[in-house]
Amino acid sequence: MRYRTLGRTGIEVSVHCLGTMMFQDGFNSDHDDCARIIHTALDQGINFVDTADMYGQGESEEIVGKALRGRRDDVVLATKVHCRMGEGPNRSGNSRRWILKAVEDSLRRLNTDWIDLYQIHFPDHTTDIEETLSVLDDLVRQGKIRSFGCSNYQAEEIVEAQHVSERRGLGRFRTDQPPYSVLARGIESSLLPVCERYGMGVLVWSPLAFGFLTGKHRKDRPSDLTTGRAAIRPANFDPAIAANAAKFEAVEQLVELAESIGCTLPQLAVAFTVAHPAVTSAIIGPRTMQQLEDLLKGAALTLDDATLDRIDAIVPPGTNLYNPAASFPARSLTETALRRRPLAERAAA
Repeated sequence: MRYRTLGRTGIEVSVHCLGTMMFQDGFNSDHDDCARIIHTALDQGINFVDTADMYGQGESEEIVGKALRGRRDDVVLATKVHCRMGEGPNRSGNSRRWILKAVEDSLRRLNTDWIDLYQIHFPDHTTDIEETLSVLDDLVRQGKIRSFGCSNYQAEEIVEAQHVSERRGLGRFRTDQPPYSVLARGIESSLLPVCERYGMGVLVWSPLAFGFLTGKHRKDRPSDLTTGRAAIRPANFDPAIAANAAKFEAVEQLVELAESIGCTLPQLAVAFTVAHPAVTSAIIGPRTMQQLEDLLKGAALTLDDATLDRIDAIVPPGTNLYNPAASFPARSLTETALRRRPLAERAAA
Protein backbone atom coordinates (compact mmCIF):
# COMPACT_ATOMS: atom_id res chain seq x y z
CA MET A 1 0.00 0.00 0.00
CA ARG A 2 1.25 3.47 -0.89
CA TYR A 3 0.76 6.55 1.30
CA ARG A 4 0.54 10.27 0.61
CA THR A 5 0.23 13.40 2.70
CA LEU A 6 -3.35 14.68 2.88
CA GLY A 7 -2.93 18.17 1.45
CA ARG A 8 -0.83 20.21 3.85
CA THR A 9 -2.26 18.66 7.01
CA GLY A 10 0.81 16.51 7.60
CA ILE A 11 -1.48 13.47 7.93
CA GLU A 12 -0.32 10.40 5.99
CA VAL A 13 -3.13 8.44 4.35
CA SER A 14 -3.30 5.38 2.12
CA VAL A 15 -3.80 5.93 -1.60
CA HIS A 16 -6.89 3.73 -1.29
CA CYS A 17 -9.54 4.98 1.15
CA LEU A 18 -12.20 2.57 2.38
CA GLY A 19 -15.63 4.05 1.71
CA THR A 20 -18.49 2.66 3.79
CA MET A 21 -21.63 3.84 2.03
CA MET A 22 -22.50 0.21 1.23
CA PHE A 23 -22.54 -0.68 4.93
CA GLN A 24 -26.21 -0.11 5.64
CA ASP A 25 -29.64 -1.66 5.25
CA GLY A 26 -30.44 -2.31 1.60
CA PHE A 27 -26.82 -3.02 0.65
CA ASN A 28 -24.84 -4.93 3.29
CA SER A 29 -26.62 -4.84 6.63
CA ASP A 30 -24.64 -7.73 8.15
CA HIS A 31 -22.63 -5.81 10.74
CA ASP A 32 -20.24 -8.67 11.40
CA ASP A 33 -19.49 -9.09 7.70
CA CYS A 34 -18.93 -5.35 7.33
CA ALA A 35 -16.51 -5.47 10.27
CA ARG A 36 -14.58 -8.27 8.59
CA ILE A 37 -14.30 -6.17 5.42
CA ILE A 38 -13.02 -3.21 7.43
CA HIS A 39 -10.49 -5.36 9.31
CA THR A 40 -9.23 -6.92 6.07
CA ALA A 41 -8.76 -3.47 4.55
CA LEU A 42 -6.77 -2.35 7.61
CA ASP A 43 -4.69 -5.54 7.57
CA GLN A 44 -3.82 -4.84 3.91
CA GLY A 45 -2.47 -1.38 4.75
CA ILE A 46 -5.46 0.91 4.31
CA ASN A 47 -5.44 3.47 7.13
CA PHE A 48 -8.08 5.85 5.75
CA VAL A 49 -11.81 5.21 6.33
CA ASP A 50 -14.58 7.49 5.05
CA THR A 51 -18.22 7.48 6.10
CA ALA A 52 -21.09 9.96 6.59
CA ASP A 53 -23.88 10.47 9.08
CA MET A 54 -26.55 10.08 6.39
CA TYR A 55 -25.41 6.59 5.25
CA GLY A 56 -28.23 4.49 6.61
CA GLN A 57 -29.21 7.35 8.93
CA GLY A 58 -26.21 6.65 11.12
CA GLU A 59 -25.99 2.88 10.62
CA SER A 60 -22.72 3.06 8.67
CA GLU A 61 -21.09 5.18 11.38
CA GLU A 62 -22.21 2.68 14.02
CA ILE A 63 -20.72 -0.21 12.03
CA VAL A 64 -17.43 1.65 11.60
CA GLY A 65 -17.34 2.59 15.28
CA LYS A 66 -17.74 -1.01 16.40
CA ALA A 67 -15.20 -2.30 13.87
CA LEU A 68 -12.51 0.18 14.94
CA ARG A 69 -12.54 -0.74 18.62
CA GLY A 70 -8.94 -1.36 19.62
CA ARG A 71 -7.63 0.00 16.31
CA ARG A 72 -8.80 3.62 16.39
CA ASP A 73 -5.35 5.17 16.89
CA ASP A 74 -4.09 3.62 13.64
CA VAL A 75 -6.93 4.94 11.46
CA VAL A 76 -7.50 8.31 9.84
CA LEU A 77 -11.27 8.56 10.24
CA ALA A 78 -13.39 10.82 8.06
CA THR A 79 -17.12 11.50 8.18
CA LYS A 80 -19.52 14.11 6.83
CA VAL A 81 -22.38 16.40 7.84
CA HIS A 82 -25.15 18.20 5.94
CA CYS A 83 -27.87 15.77 4.88
CA ARG A 84 -31.20 15.39 6.63
CA MET A 85 -31.19 13.24 9.74
CA GLY A 86 -34.73 12.61 10.90
CA GLU A 87 -37.94 14.61 10.66
CA GLY A 88 -38.52 18.26 11.44
CA PRO A 89 -36.72 21.52 10.69
CA ASN A 90 -33.10 22.29 11.58
CA ARG A 91 -31.94 18.70 11.26
CA SER A 92 -29.76 19.24 8.20
CA GLY A 93 -27.59 21.85 6.51
CA ASN A 94 -24.42 23.70 7.42
CA SER A 95 -25.60 25.99 10.22
CA ARG A 96 -23.77 26.31 13.53
CA ARG A 97 -26.87 24.99 15.29
CA TRP A 98 -27.01 21.77 13.28
CA ILE A 99 -23.27 21.08 13.02
CA LEU A 100 -22.83 21.30 16.80
CA LYS A 101 -25.58 18.71 17.23
CA ALA A 102 -24.50 16.51 14.34
CA VAL A 103 -20.86 16.24 15.37
CA GLU A 104 -21.82 14.99 18.84
CA ASP A 105 -24.10 12.39 17.27
CA SER A 106 -21.30 11.23 14.93
CA LEU A 107 -18.77 11.02 17.76
CA ARG A 108 -21.19 8.87 19.75
CA ARG A 109 -21.98 6.54 16.83
CA LEU A 110 -18.31 6.26 15.87
CA ASN A 111 -17.39 5.52 19.49
CA THR A 112 -14.51 8.00 19.37
CA ASP A 113 -13.40 11.22 21.04
CA TRP A 114 -12.25 12.87 17.81
CA ILE A 115 -12.77 12.86 14.05
CA ASP A 116 -9.66 13.25 11.91
CA LEU A 117 -11.43 14.79 8.92
CA TYR A 118 -14.91 16.34 9.25
CA GLN A 119 -16.39 17.18 5.85
CA ILE A 120 -19.28 19.35 4.74
CA HIS A 121 -21.14 16.90 2.51
CA PHE A 122 -22.80 19.49 0.25
CA PRO A 123 -22.93 23.27 -0.04
CA ASP A 124 -25.77 25.02 1.78
CA HIS A 125 -26.80 28.24 0.09
CA THR A 126 -29.08 29.21 2.97
CA THR A 127 -26.11 29.47 5.33
CA ASP A 128 -23.30 32.02 5.13
CA ILE A 129 -20.03 30.21 4.49
CA GLU A 130 -18.47 32.24 7.34
CA GLU A 131 -21.02 30.71 9.72
CA THR A 132 -19.96 27.21 8.66
CA LEU A 133 -16.22 27.86 8.73
CA SER A 134 -16.41 29.52 12.16
CA VAL A 135 -18.09 26.55 13.83
CA LEU A 136 -15.66 24.11 12.18
CA ASP A 137 -12.79 26.27 13.41
CA ASP A 138 -14.24 26.10 16.93
CA LEU A 139 -14.47 22.30 16.75
CA VAL A 140 -10.79 22.08 15.85
CA ARG A 141 -9.90 24.28 18.84
CA GLN A 142 -12.06 22.07 21.07
CA GLY A 143 -10.21 18.96 19.86
CA LYS A 144 -13.35 17.25 18.54
CA ILE A 145 -12.05 17.32 14.96
CA ARG A 146 -8.50 17.50 13.66
CA SER A 147 -9.12 19.00 10.20
CA PHE A 148 -12.11 19.85 8.05
CA GLY A 149 -12.92 19.76 4.37
CA CYS A 150 -15.73 19.93 1.84
CA SER A 151 -17.40 17.56 -0.58
CA ASN A 152 -19.23 18.13 -3.86
CA TYR A 153 -18.28 21.82 -3.97
CA GLN A 154 -17.74 23.66 -7.24
CA ALA A 155 -14.39 25.31 -7.90
CA GLU A 156 -15.80 28.81 -7.38
CA GLU A 157 -17.33 27.77 -4.04
CA ILE A 158 -13.96 26.54 -2.83
CA VAL A 159 -12.31 29.81 -3.89
CA GLU A 160 -14.96 31.79 -1.99
CA ALA A 161 -14.47 29.68 1.13
CA GLN A 162 -10.70 30.09 0.99
CA HIS A 163 -11.04 33.88 0.66
CA VAL A 164 -13.45 34.05 3.61
CA SER A 165 -11.06 32.02 5.75
CA GLU A 166 -8.21 34.36 4.91
CA ARG A 167 -10.21 37.56 5.48
CA ARG A 168 -11.74 36.41 8.76
CA GLY A 169 -8.74 34.57 10.17
CA LEU A 170 -10.58 31.24 10.26
CA GLY A 171 -9.40 27.72 9.66
CA ARG A 172 -9.86 26.66 6.05
CA PHE A 173 -11.04 23.69 4.05
CA ARG A 174 -8.06 21.33 3.89
CA THR A 175 -9.62 18.78 1.56
CA ASP A 176 -12.26 18.29 -1.09
CA GLN A 177 -14.16 15.14 -2.02
CA PRO A 178 -15.43 15.27 -5.63
CA PRO A 179 -16.58 12.54 -8.05
CA TYR A 180 -13.87 11.45 -10.50
CA SER A 181 -13.41 8.56 -12.89
CA VAL A 182 -12.23 7.72 -16.41
CA LEU A 183 -15.80 8.38 -17.57
CA ALA A 184 -16.24 11.62 -15.61
CA ARG A 185 -13.14 13.80 -15.97
CA GLY A 186 -14.83 17.19 -15.75
CA ILE A 187 -13.08 18.18 -12.52
CA GLU A 188 -9.74 18.23 -14.35
CA SER A 189 -10.62 21.53 -16.00
CA SER A 190 -10.89 23.78 -12.93
CA LEU A 191 -11.64 21.97 -9.67
CA LEU A 192 -8.42 19.98 -9.41
CA PRO A 193 -6.23 22.99 -10.36
CA VAL A 194 -7.99 25.04 -7.68
CA CYS A 195 -7.36 22.35 -5.08
CA GLU A 196 -3.69 22.26 -6.07
CA ARG A 197 -3.50 26.05 -5.85
CA TYR A 198 -4.69 25.99 -2.23
CA GLY A 199 -2.74 22.91 -1.20
CA MET A 200 -5.88 20.89 -0.55
CA GLY A 201 -5.94 17.12 -0.32
CA VAL A 202 -8.38 15.44 -2.70
CA LEU A 203 -10.13 12.14 -1.99
CA VAL A 204 -12.22 11.21 -5.00
CA TRP A 205 -15.43 9.20 -4.89
CA SER A 206 -16.93 6.88 -7.50
CA PRO A 207 -13.69 5.93 -9.31
CA LEU A 208 -15.73 3.06 -10.78
CA ALA A 209 -18.25 5.53 -12.24
CA PHE A 210 -21.11 4.49 -9.98
CA GLY A 211 -20.39 0.85 -10.83
CA PHE A 212 -20.15 1.29 -14.60
CA LEU A 213 -16.44 0.39 -14.57
CA THR A 214 -16.83 -2.86 -12.66
CA GLY A 215 -16.81 -4.79 -15.95
CA LYS A 216 -20.26 -6.24 -15.28
CA HIS A 217 -22.03 -3.83 -17.62
CA ARG A 218 -21.13 -4.42 -21.27
CA LYS A 219 -22.72 -3.26 -24.50
CA ASP A 220 -23.87 -6.66 -25.79
CA ARG A 221 -24.19 -8.50 -22.48
CA PRO A 222 -27.34 -7.98 -20.39
CA SER A 223 -26.49 -7.29 -16.75
CA ASP A 224 -28.41 -7.60 -13.51
CA LEU A 225 -29.91 -4.20 -12.67
CA THR A 226 -31.58 -5.33 -9.45
CA THR A 227 -28.54 -5.44 -7.15
CA GLY A 228 -25.79 -3.09 -5.99
CA ARG A 229 -25.52 0.44 -7.33
CA ALA A 230 -27.30 -0.48 -10.56
CA ALA A 231 -30.49 -1.02 -8.56
CA ILE A 232 -30.42 2.62 -7.46
CA ARG A 233 -30.35 4.08 -10.98
CA PRO A 234 -31.02 1.28 -13.48
CA ALA A 235 -31.52 3.75 -16.34
CA ASN A 236 -27.82 4.61 -16.11
CA PHE A 237 -26.94 1.07 -17.19
CA ASP A 238 -29.54 0.45 -19.91
CA PRO A 239 -27.81 0.04 -23.31
CA ALA A 240 -31.09 0.89 -25.06
CA ILE A 241 -30.89 4.48 -23.78
CA ALA A 242 -29.01 6.66 -26.23
CA ALA A 243 -27.32 8.73 -23.52
CA ASN A 244 -25.47 5.61 -22.35
CA ALA A 245 -23.97 4.75 -25.76
CA ALA A 246 -20.72 6.68 -25.27
CA LYS A 247 -20.16 5.04 -21.87
CA PHE A 248 -20.63 1.53 -23.24
CA GLU A 249 -18.31 2.23 -26.16
CA ALA A 250 -15.64 3.59 -23.83
CA VAL A 251 -15.97 0.56 -21.56
CA GLU A 252 -15.29 -1.82 -24.45
CA GLN A 253 -12.08 0.02 -25.30
CA LEU A 254 -11.04 0.24 -21.64
CA VAL A 255 -11.58 -3.49 -21.12
CA GLU A 256 -9.29 -4.15 -24.06
CA LEU A 257 -6.70 -1.75 -22.65
CA ALA A 258 -6.84 -3.35 -19.18
CA GLU A 259 -6.36 -6.82 -20.63
CA SER A 260 -3.36 -5.62 -22.66
CA ILE A 261 -1.54 -4.49 -19.50
CA GLY A 262 -2.59 -7.49 -17.41
CA CYS A 263 -5.11 -6.00 -14.98
CA THR A 264 -8.88 -5.84 -14.52
CA LEU A 265 -11.06 -2.92 -15.55
CA PRO A 266 -11.75 -1.86 -11.91
CA GLN A 267 -8.03 -1.94 -11.13
CA LEU A 268 -7.29 0.20 -14.19
CA ALA A 269 -10.07 2.63 -13.22
CA VAL A 270 -8.82 3.18 -9.67
CA ALA A 271 -5.18 3.45 -10.77
CA PHE A 272 -6.16 6.12 -13.28
CA THR A 273 -7.66 8.40 -10.63
CA VAL A 274 -4.63 8.32 -8.32
CA ALA A 275 -2.28 9.02 -11.24
CA HIS A 276 -3.43 12.65 -11.26
CA PRO A 277 -0.98 14.76 -9.22
CA ALA A 278 -3.82 16.61 -7.43
CA VAL A 279 -5.47 13.41 -6.16
CA THR A 280 -4.44 12.11 -2.75
CA SER A 281 -6.63 9.05 -2.38
CA ALA A 282 -9.40 7.19 -4.20
CA ILE A 283 -12.40 5.98 -2.22
CA ILE A 284 -13.25 2.35 -2.88
CA GLY A 285 -16.67 1.33 -1.60
CA PRO A 286 -16.98 -2.46 -1.59
CA ARG A 287 -20.21 -4.16 -0.63
CA THR A 288 -18.64 -7.61 -0.32
CA MET A 289 -15.31 -9.09 0.74
CA GLN A 290 -14.75 -10.33 -2.83
CA GLN A 291 -15.08 -6.81 -4.21
CA LEU A 292 -12.54 -5.52 -1.69
CA GLU A 293 -10.05 -8.29 -2.42
CA ASP A 294 -10.32 -7.77 -6.19
CA LEU A 295 -9.59 -4.06 -5.83
CA LEU A 296 -6.72 -4.55 -3.38
CA LYS A 297 -4.97 -6.88 -5.84
CA GLY A 298 -4.39 -3.78 -7.97
CA ALA A 299 -3.31 -1.51 -5.11
CA ALA A 300 0.28 -1.37 -6.33
CA LEU A 301 -0.66 -0.78 -9.99
CA THR A 302 0.98 2.30 -11.50
CA LEU A 303 0.02 3.37 -15.01
CA ASP A 304 2.82 4.47 -17.32
CA ASP A 305 2.57 7.45 -19.66
CA ALA A 306 1.75 5.29 -22.67
CA THR A 307 -1.27 3.79 -20.87
CA LEU A 308 -2.48 7.19 -19.70
CA ASP A 309 -2.13 8.49 -23.27
CA ARG A 310 -4.32 5.63 -24.49
CA ILE A 311 -6.94 6.50 -21.84
CA ASP A 312 -6.83 10.14 -22.99
CA ALA A 313 -7.57 8.96 -26.52
CA ILE A 314 -10.64 7.04 -25.32
CA VAL A 315 -12.00 9.77 -23.01
CA PRO A 316 -10.34 13.16 -23.57
CA PRO A 317 -9.16 15.12 -20.51
CA GLY A 318 -11.83 17.26 -18.88
CA THR A 319 -14.64 15.28 -20.53
CA ASN A 320 -17.71 13.90 -18.79
CA LEU A 321 -19.44 11.01 -20.56
CA TYR A 322 -22.12 11.27 -17.89
CA ASN A 323 -22.92 13.80 -15.20
CA PRO A 324 -21.61 12.41 -11.89
CA ALA A 325 -23.40 15.20 -10.02
CA ALA A 326 -26.79 14.52 -11.59
CA SER A 327 -28.34 13.68 -8.23
CA PHE A 328 -27.42 17.11 -6.81
CA PRO A 329 -27.63 19.69 -9.63
CA ALA A 330 -26.54 23.26 -9.10
CA ARG A 331 -29.12 25.38 -7.29
CA SER A 332 -29.09 27.86 -10.18
CA LEU A 333 -30.38 25.10 -12.45
CA THR A 334 -33.15 23.89 -10.17
CA GLU A 335 -34.57 27.16 -8.83
CA THR A 336 -36.15 29.18 -11.62
CA ALA A 337 -36.15 32.36 -9.51
CA LEU A 338 -32.37 32.43 -9.79
CA ARG A 339 -32.53 32.48 -13.59
CA ARG A 340 -35.35 34.97 -14.19
CA ARG A 341 -35.93 38.54 -13.18
CA PRO A 342 -39.37 39.16 -11.63
CA LEU A 343 -41.96 39.70 -14.33
CA ALA A 344 -42.55 43.31 -13.27
CA GLU A 345 -38.88 44.13 -13.72
CA ARG A 346 -38.79 42.46 -17.12
CA ALA A 347 -41.83 44.38 -18.25
CA ALA A 348 -40.40 47.68 -17.03
CA ALA A 349 -37.15 47.06 -18.86
